[in-house]
Amino acid sequence: MSDVIDGAVAALKDKIGDGFDGSVKFEIEGEGSVMVDGAGVRAGDEPADCTLKADADTFQAMLSGDLNPTTAFMSGKLSVDGDMGTAMKLGSALS
Repeated sequence: MSDVIDGAVAALKDKIGDGFDGSVKFEIEGEGSVMVDGAGVRAGDEPADCTLKADADTFQAMLSGDLNPTTAFMSGKLSVDGDMGTAMKLGSALS
């Protein structure tokens, strides 16, 4: 597993806690995927209600608070596939 994925799992656990109502997969280009759902946060590549795709720099900027997820989406740095409502709930949890 990559250091980026390990760091993303740790950062998301800090922000979201033990679980999330819904399921989201973060696909980080060239690194792998992180799952967020009712079971918590972990590295994985399973089907989800919503899939968010971004490069590692964009993802790290969102986690650090330097980039708002909505801004990333509107500027084309983040793509969303699936349930937009679930993506918005997660975006609120990251802010």
